[in-house]
Amino acid sequence: QVQLVESGGGLVQAGGSLGLSCTASQSDFLISAAGWYRQAPGKQRELVAAITIRTSPVYADSVKGRFTISIDSARKTVYLQMDNLKPEDAAVYYCYANAWTPSTGSADYWGQGTQVTVSS
Repeated sequence: QVQLVESGGGLVQAGGSLGLSCTASQSDFLISAAGWYRQAPGKQRELVAAITIRTSPVYADSVKGRFTISIDSARKTVYLQMDNLKPEDAAVYYCYANAWTPSTGSADYWGQGTQVTVSS
């Protein structure tokens, strides 16, 4: 079964940067659309950024101008570059991808989540 493996979370000071990545556990995996969500304690999961292979990315108002989502040219990895981080950005970040594989065709996948902590 295909899994999305996230990496790049951690602790950073306010104003700093972190880069998250999300890669499939198998090579026969072609991303069509992807997104990053986050969930802080006591809050609902919210969309941070989303992108498809045919459209420009969209961002939550709270991260516009600071976060950048991208898909690599091989369509196997989705990235989230986070700059000028604020304490309110602290959350567990989850990646999502709609991707095609030979065994299942087009399907939705989720990463396991990675913690981002921002100290003030």
